[in-house]
This record gives sequence, structure tokens and C-alpha cells, in this order.
Amino acid sequence: MIRRWWRAYRGLRLGTRLALGLGVLSLVVFAVVGTVLTAYMRDYLERQLADQMKLVQVVQSKDAATHGTVQRKPYYGWYTAVYDVSGTSADLRTPAEVPADSRALTDLARTMARSEEDITRTVRIGGHGPYLLRACEVEPGVVLVSAAPMGDVEDTVDQLITVQVVAFGLALLALVVFGRRMLRRGLKPLSDMASTAHGIASHDLTESAARLPLRADGRDGGQEVAELRTAFNTMLEHIDASLAVRAEAERRLRRFVADASHELRTPLMSVRGYADLFQYAAANEPAERERHLARLRAEAARMGVLLDDLLLLARLDADEVEAPLRREDADLTELVRQAADAFRAGHPDRPLTVRTGAAVVKLPLDPQRIRQVLDNLLTNAAVHTPPGTAVSVTVSGGADAVRVSVADAGPGIPAADRERIFDRFYRVDKARSRDRGGSGLGLSVAASLVRAHGGTVEVDGEPGATVFTVTLPAADRDGSAAAR
Repeated sequence: MIRRWWRAYRGLRLGTRLALGLGVLSLVVFAVVGTVLTAYMRDYLERQLADQMKLVQVVQSKDAATHGTVQRKPYYGWYTAVYDVSGTSADLRTPAEVPADSRALTDLARTMARSEEDITRTVRIGGHGPYLLRACEVEPGVVLVSAAPMGDVEDTVDQLITVQVVAFGLALLALVVFGRRMLRRGLKPLSDMASTAHGIASHDLTESAARLPLRADGRDGGQEVAELRTAFNTMLEHIDASLAVRAEAERRLRRFVADASHELRTPLMSVRGYADLFQYAAANEPAERERHLARLRAEAARMGVLLDDLLLLARLDADEVEAPLRREDADLTELVRQAADAFRAGHPDRPLTVRTGAAVVKLPLDPQRIRQVLDNLLTNAAVHTPPGTAVSVTVSGGADAVRVSVADAGPGIPAADRERIFDRFYRVDKARSRDRGGSGLGLSVAASLVRAHGGTVEVDGEPGATVFTVTLPAADRDGSAAAR
């Protein structure tokens, strides 16, 4: 039975459970207060009755000393007896006002004979109810015993108990009812948050642009509920941000797959076309076959470079335990000079200015990958500017970082395209051919390699000037570069 009640209690709502718990606690408090108050009232009334009996016995003692018995009639319902006590015997003097069963009075008289102080005792006399007995010594060997009914005391105590039960019952009922309403109002913010959670659960989170439109609003509930509401809304904002990141990652993944498929389709179709031409190679001239083979090798090499870049980006994105870098102490200025020499040899129509200074800049880096970054930035400047455009490379160092700036005096990059310039397969000029514009992975590879070294790459410029700035961390106190 108790277990069934416990299961039913646990199935109630929180507000109802709190109201019932408050009612039980109040019931315990009321019971303790009522018991203490009733005991105090009973003791107070008994002491008042005992004091009254003491005053009466002063007069009755004089009467008993003069006449041998009490001549004055006691109060209605009271009993008075005078005993001659000797040893263990107590003889009642007559006439006396005593009940039919006077053993309690006689026993108290015997006890009084052995006591030096007056004695008060509560007894129940058969057929008459509870009585308060008081014994005092009239003279040596003579004891006066008075008995006062306690019916009025019992009635007063019973009325007090009745009033307490009614008052406490009404107070308890009002406490449960109004407490339930107050708790329901106080817990309403929690119910609103539960409704918000149900609304979120019914929201389709599989949408690519999914955003949770619901928030827990309100100002009621106190500081604790306000803290919970703030934490709840913060959690929703975090979920929103995560969904936005996921949606953006899915969008970029779909775009990446589409662009990669498109980029790979062109060289594959070319390889397939030139392979089909070789069906007629026997009827062709040797010079034509060599031209077809050269184009076939060029398309295969282009596809190999594209696949290498994709593999490198995948390894950098995976953040492998062993990063695809082979660090060593290398001179950054020497790498810049080597990249500048290669640029001049490949693009003699574009003047290049190098400013590195005489100081040697030693950094723990992967020389091959940093050289790849420099080549990509210089190639980007050559591909996207007209012939004769001036290009410059500047190396500047500081206590915390070393910067390499690649600037050109070309047409510049529109402000709307600067945020996406490092995205994979992104081209500022959508009409540019792949033979001239590349695959759109050069800047993305450069940015990923710089991040792998713990640095950053930024683009800035205006019409007539574009500047790419690579920032690499300088060596720390232990002689190693800042961790990524």
C-alpha cells in the first residue's frame, strides 16, 4: 500500500508535490504547536485549581482544628475529609463529604503522614471522573484531604483542542490551496520552458538552414528561475550556432564536391578524348601523335597537381597527430629570394621588387611548404594581373611575429570577394578559363599551410593595389614556434 502511494505521489506534478509536502510539513508544525499549547494550558489550569484549593484548605484547616471536622460545606462537587493518621493506618473522621470510593483520598492521607510538604495528585475516582487531590497537615497526626473535580479543566482543554483542530485544519487547507496556486504561478516559467523545449523537439533540425525560432521569455520566477532561463537561452544560442556551423559545413561540402567533380571532369574528359584519338594513331603522322601525347601528359599532370592539392587540404583539415609538415630551422629571407628568382624566370614580363633586409630570419618551419605558399601567392599575382604589372615582396620582423607581404599593382579584389578569396575553388573572375586561372585551390592551400604553421594570411587592398600578408609566429623562449 505504501509503495503504491509512493508511486502515485511520484507521478504527480512538481507543483502538487511541493504543495503536499508543504501541507505535511505544516501539519507536523501545527501538531507540535497544538500539543505544546494544550499541555501548557492544562498545566496552567491545574495550577490555578491547586492554588484555589490551597486557599480553601487554609480556612478548612482552621475549621477542622476547631471542630474536629470541616463544618463548612465545600464547593459543589468538591470533597473534604479529615483523617487521623497513625503509622500505616488512616481513620476517617465523620461526618465527612467523601465519594463512595474514597480509597484514593485515604492513600493520599497515609502518604501525607510521611511527607513534610503538602501533596497534590491527580486521580480518577470511579463514577465521578478525574479529580485533583490535595493533602495538608492540620496538626500532628491529623491530615486534611480535599478533592476538586477537573471536569471544567477537561472541558476547557477539549474545547481548546477542538478550536485548534478546526483552525489548523482551515489554515492547512488554505495553505495547500493558495500555496498550490502560488507554486503554479511560480513554476509557470518552468512550464513555459518545457513548452519551448517541446516546440524545439518538433522543429525540423535536418534543414540545412535550421534555426530554432523559440526562446524562453519572461521575468517571473525569481533569481533562480532567471538563471535557469538565461542558461536555457544560452544553450539554445549555442545549438543555433552549432546548427549554423553544420549548415555552413554541409553547404561548403556540397559546393566542394561539386567543384571538385567539375574540376576533375575536364582533365578526365580530355584524357578520354585523346585516348579515343589513338584508335586512329596508325593513320596519323608521328608529329600529330606526339602532339596528342603531349596534351595527354599535360592533362594528366594537371589532374595530378589538383589531386595533390586536394589530398594536402584533406590532411590539413583532418588535423592529424602527425601534421604533414617537416619543420626545421630555415632562413625565411632565403626562401623569399628563391621564390623571387623562380618568379622572375617564369614571368619575365612582370617586374619584381624584393625587400628582405640584410638580417637572417631563422624560423622553425617546413621550407618546402612555405616555399609552396610563396609560389602560390606570387603565381596568383601573375595570373590575375595584366602583363607589366609591378609585384613586390617585403619581409618584416618583430619580437613576436614575422610578416611577408606580397603586393601587386593590378586591378585589385572587390570588397565583396575578399571574405571568400581563400575558399576552395573560388574565383573572383567567374569567366576566367581554367587553363589561365588555375583550379581555385592555390590560395586555399596557402592559407591552410600557414595555419598549420600557427600563422595567419590576410588580404587587403583597393582598386589598383592588392596585398597578401602572411604572418608567422617567431620562436618562443624554448626556440620553437608557437603551437598551432
